[in-house]
Amino acid sequence: MYGFLADAVMILHLSFILLVVFGGFLVLRWQRFALLHVPAVLWALVIELRPGTLCPLTPLEQTLRMRAGETAYKTGFIDHYLGPIIYPNMTAHDQYAAGVALLFLTLVIYVVVCWKWRSARQRN
Repeated sequence: MYGFLADAVMILHLSFILLVVFGGFLVLRWQRFALLHVPAVLWALVIELRPGTLCPLTPLEQTLRMRAGETAYKTGFIDHYLGPIIYPNMTAHDQYAAGVALLFLTLVIYVVVCWKWRSARQRN
């Protein structure tokens, strides 16, 4: 049961990361989605821009894995699962750069959203 719960937390964690990275594109279609996306991005930026800070889901998954008799990883979620694929040998500087890139992408998307919203209001 603990292994199943650990896998569920891992899927939740990955889903959160996908929401943060790609949720802005959903805001372009459904502006109210920003009510979910903005807090998620702010939380992710806190985690990403403060190297060594772990999302609470990471220790939860690690604890569940240990209770299931599995070996828990020692690093953060991104370092463990995505790092080898996306950015192997990631440094604190790389993590900071990823956070800044996320912030820039999100700001660009929200500028477009505001522009679309303002244009729509002027037409009405």
